[in-house]
Amino acid sequence: MSAAKKIKITQIRSVIEQRENAKRTIRALGLGRPNYSVIKNDTPQIRGMINAVRHLVRVEDVK
Repeated sequence: MSAAKKIKITQIRSVIEQRENAKRTIRALGLGRPNYSVIKNDTPQIRGMINAVRHLVRVEDVK
């Protein structure tokens, strides 16, 4: 059984002057400040959250 695929999510923009939904999604992803990164499993739920704040984050595959 192979390990789950991982992705690195980096916040690239501040949540100041963003909608409340975007602020809550960023916090739920474990982010909070620009240039912070987290590594998460690549699941449909995480991808949906990323899609909601795609203008604030950068996503990379982790080897």
